[in-house]
Amino acid sequence: MKNKLKIYRAIKNVTQAQLADEIGVSRQSINTIEKGKFVPSTVLALKFARFFEVAVEEIFSLEDND
Repeated sequence: MKNKLKIYRAIKNVTQAQLADEIGVSRQSINTIEKGKFVPSTVLALKFARFFEVAVEEIFSLEDND
């Protein structure tokens, strides 16, 4: 799964730590999601979408091998 989490963080000018606090996860979780090493749960993906005020599909997308 690909994601644009880092791009949306930059647009909103928030750090990984600030986003983690807002979403309710650790900064390390944000880091591993951004690197594509961890796929967030549906609830977590929805929280990201709500925070950035975009559709989930704007942040997360499936790759051909998913």
